[in-house]
Amino acid sequence: MYIIAGLGNPGRKYVGTRHNMGFEALDAVAAKYNIDIKKAKFNALYGEGVIEGEKVVLVKPQTFMNLSGEAICEFKSWYKVEDSQIIIIYDDVSLPVGKMRIRPKGSAGGHNGMKSIIYQINSDLFPRIKIGVGSPENPDFDLADYVLARFTKAEVKELIPIAVKVAEAVGEIIKNGIEKAMSNYN
Repeated sequence: MYIIAGLGNPGRKYVGTRHNMGFEALDAVAAKYNIDIKKAKFNALYGEGVIEGEKVVLVKPQTFMNLSGEAICEFKSWYKVEDSQIIIIYDDVSLPVGKMRIRPKGSAGGHNGMKSIIYQINSDLFPRIKIGVGSPENPDFDLADYVLARFTKAEVKELIPIAVKVAEAVGEIIKNGIEKAMSNYN
C-alpha cells in the first residue's frame, strides 16, 4: 500500500499558483487511475484506489503548506505504512519550469511543506517527485511572493505534459521501484 500526497495550499485563492503544483499533479494521478479525491479526514482531502495492483491513498493536505506534515503523519499512522511507501509530489524552485526530478530520500531543500513532513514523521527516507516551477529572474524578488504567484500561459503549456509524466512516474515507482522510475524519468 502507498500514500501519495500532493502538496499545496487550500482555497480558490491559491489555485494555479506555483506552490500548488503538487495538487495539480496529484489531480493528474487521480484522473489517470480514476480515483476521486473527495473524502475528508485528518485535515486533508483524500481518495482510495488501486495503482499497478497496489492499494493507494491520494492525499491533499488542507492545512497551509507549512503544516502539511500533520496530515501526512496521521495518514501514515492510520494506514500503518513504512516511510518508503509514502510518495510526496511538490513544487521545486531550483528546477526550471517543466522539469521533473525523482529522488528516493533527501532534505527539505528549503521547502516548508517538506520540512513539516520530515519533522512530523521524523524521517526523510521517503520517495519524492519534484516539479520545477522555476525561480525569480530577479534574485531580490521575495520567494514567498514568487511561489504564491500564478503561472504564465506559456508555463502552463509546459507543465501539462509534466503532470501527465508525474502520473506515469507514480505508476512506475509502485510497479518497478524508485530506481527504475529515476532511470526512466530523471
